[in-house]
Amino acid sequence: MNEVVHYKSEDNYAIITIANGKANAISHEVIEGLNAGLDKAEQENKIVILTGQPGIFSAGFDLKVMTKSPESAKGLVTKGSRLSLRMLSFPKPIIVACSGHAIAKGAFLLLSADYRIGVEGDFKIGLNEVMIGMTMHHAGIAIARAKLSHTYLDRSVNNSEIYNPKDAVKAGFLDTIVPENNLLTTAIKVAKMLSQLNKKAHAATKLKVRRPHLKALEKAIELDLQEEISINP
Repeated sequence: MNEVVHYKSEDNYAIITIANGKANAISHEVIEGLNAGLDKAEQENKIVILTGQPGIFSAGFDLKVMTKSPESAKGLVTKGSRLSLRMLSFPKPIIVACSGHAIAKGAFLLLSADYRIGVEGDFKIGLNEVMIGMTMHHAGIAIARAKLSHTYLDRSVNNSEIYNPKDAVKAGFLDTIVPENNLLTTAIKVAKMLSQLNKKAHAATKLKVRRPHLKALEKAIELDLQEEISINP
């Protein structure tokens, strides 16, 4: 797709890989690459497996962009929120093969997918926005509220609690965890299982189930456009 997002097409699925340096940061270029990958997967009628680099799925938004100015932060956050909205309403199943740490927008990508597989190990998963001085944006709250229980919503969003992979399953960020060597093979097995779904029925049912959450997220994105978004350490 571009230098920081790679696309590989297989029989009934496509693997989209984020490859953007040590932190695998979510930049404008990464979001553009992810959207291009989703475009191609939709054209090819493929289930999506989204993954990162060994040891890290993503540490979140590019901090250089986020700390440049409130306008710069708002632009990137808005793009990221719209990416989540697209993922949550994507007509094909999206599987995340979470290859390690998933922080902030990295964790929100987990909350935007249909099935999330993590790896065993000393990895951190969660939403650290409040910890680093960012008041959680409306869209982030809407995404988290749709997937996390009330208890874990408070602990994750308000308190920036970070989880290991095992506890991330309890919290709702992951569906299952596997040994690192089994990550991609497990994701492929899930893709093959989901390929048996009736495609039209899956797409229509997903929209019906998620309609209240999608509407809430759309409204939240509009609210965020009216407010300043910045990091204030």
